[in-house]
Amino acid sequence: MSVSQATSKAMRAPVSTRKRKQTKDSISSKKFSQSISPLTFTWTAAEIEAFRPPERYTVSQWADKFRVLPGTNAEPGPWRTSRTPYLREPMDMLNNDMIEQIVLCFGAQIGKTEAELNMIGYALHQSQAPVMMVYPTKELAEFNSDKRIKAMLTSSEPLERMYDANASQKLEINFKNSNYMVLSGANSPSSLASRAVKYVFFDEIDKYPVFSGKEANPIKLATERTKTFVDAKHVMVSTPTIENGNIWRAFKSAHEQKEYYVPCPHCGTYQILKFKQIKWPESSDGNKDLIRDTAYYECEHCKEIIHDKHKMEMLRQGEWRTENVPNCRVRSVAYHLSSIYSPWVSFGKVAQEFYASKDSPDLLMNFINSWLAEPWRSAKTKSTQNITFTASNYERGVVPDKATLLIASVDVQLDHFWWEIRAYAPGVKSYLIDYGQASTWDDLEAIIVDREYPSEYGEPRQVMRAGIDSGFRTDEVYQFCARFPEICIPVKGSSNGTTMSAPYTMSSIEKGVIGGLKLYVLNTDYWKDFIFARMVRPADDTGTIHLFANCPQEYMDHLRSEEKQEIRNAKTGEVTVKWKPLTGHPTNHLLDTCTYNAAVADIAGVKYLMDPEDEEESTAEVQSSYDYSPVGGIGNTNHWFR
Repeated sequence: MSVSQATSKAMRAPVSTRKRKQTKDSISSKKFSQSISPLTFTWTAAEIEAFRPPERYTVSQWADKFRVLPGTNAEPGPWRTSRTPYLREPMDMLNNDMIEQIVLCFGAQIGKTEAELNMIGYALHQSQAPVMMVYPTKELAEFNSDKRIKAMLTSSEPLERMYDANASQKLEINFKNSNYMVLSGANSPSSLASRAVKYVFFDEIDKYPVFSGKEANPIKLATERTKTFVDAKHVMVSTPTIENGNIWRAFKSAHEQKEYYVPCPHCGTYQILKFKQIKWPESSDGNKDLIRDTAYYECEHCKEIIHDKHKMEMLRQGEWRTENVPNCRVRSVAYHLSSIYSPWVSFGKVAQEFYASKDSPDLLMNFINSWLAEPWRSAKTKSTQNITFTASNYERGVVPDKATLLIASVDVQLDHFWWEIRAYAPGVKSYLIDYGQASTWDDLEAIIVDREYPSEYGEPRQVMRAGIDSGFRTDEVYQFCARFPEICIPVKGSSNGTTMSAPYTMSSIEKGVIGGLKLYVLNTDYWKDFIFARMVRPADDTGTIHLFANCPQEYMDHLRSEEKQEIRNAKTGEVTVKWKPLTGHPTNHLLDTCTYNAAVADIAGVKYLMDPEDEEESTAEVQSSYDYSPVGGIGNTNHWFR
């Protein structure tokens, strides 16, 4: 029977029958209603929470809601992405399903470590997927486990509820939902091959060894752990070191390479913040503190002055822009950011750091790496063969005006000596006066001790201090220096393979030498960096190293006999940059004498030289800073204007 037929039949039934049926249906409905009273469907808070769909956030939203910075942080308390707006996009890129690799090539003091921790916290809470964090060494992983990772877990409410402290160890953190996080060192192959993970975070990857033990590259070993996850993510974070370092290669090989553009507060033009646009008044006159107080940023478009007070608003309005044109589907994104953008670093602080670092190659390398987030371009890429040395118009053998301090240096050979004489002026300006070969110790004595050099200043000059290479014919060198202790000091280059952090070290020689001597061991790589940086400066610059007019090609050939080369340690994989002789240029004796000369001048206190007009009134102050002992410091004052 169809529905319409049944309805028609019911309508044809007697009225009394229809009323009885309606009454029966009403009673039945009332009984059903009572059986499902509201009391039966009362839910507990836990039950309601169990059925609640999970809230979804981006990484930056998650950090703003849940992340709390511990008391050891510079700004403890709730995390605010608005404090570092440039971190928003790099962090949120973890939410992009199309992206497999994120690279942060950042400077120091800019928040890159906290951004990485935010991404880890998000991955553990929202994705609830296994995570691996790789540090340069296992020891560093253990340190950061207590100081950073566990501090983040216990200060974030949802992570603290999930964290299972009793089941966790220092390098393996477990959670109550059966998830886990592994911390490992790039130097420990066993920790890199432990478990399958979805997220791998690499911290300071330029400090990784090339090989992990006897196995493959640690980055390769760690990424192998993500094979079973089709949506795996790799995050690489580091300041750069050299051009072929891990982070710079990762940045340059990314499908998208991004820079942060900020608007000028005056003309509104968007631009990248560059160090060359940080200016300071010439009146600062090399005073580092004054430079810090007076430095400012100059817009490269409208040339208006931008002060530190403008920076925060510029950062809020900033945006990441892709610098290259991807030629495939974008799976990797890289971000580059210098410390100039940091809200905690003023333009003056950047200028001061540069000025304090510019004359020291190791400090300058740190400034370029950690502050500008740029790789150090080694001398290998700037061949000494193409260097044009700064020449002057003074004659050979004549001391230029204001160059009051003469320094000699000697490279000792089996049956002869190479020597050179340089004059130094205020501002550490150096002038080559003469050079040549000597056959005997007597010849050397005539050149160093007895000879006078005519001066444009009027009074002839004599050598005040001489450094004699003691790496060869050592006893003879010591005896010669002992004869003229007020003038001669033994020097020696550091042994091959020995790394020195200081420009030179000093030790005492007592055995076999009457009265004793001071031996100076020189960091020759440091001093070679020093002289090559100054030999190409304009003639009127502070600190320029000059050659006399029509200097023979022989001298310049000796200087070009070595180049800086990258040396890789076969055991650790560590890359260092050292000066090495070129096979086609075996003669480097005058490069050695020039290197020794710069070091001996520093030992003699050349940095304290003053202009003659200022010297008379400052004599007492300057002299008090010198060591007048016959075996160290500036030497006997009778030799100052010999």
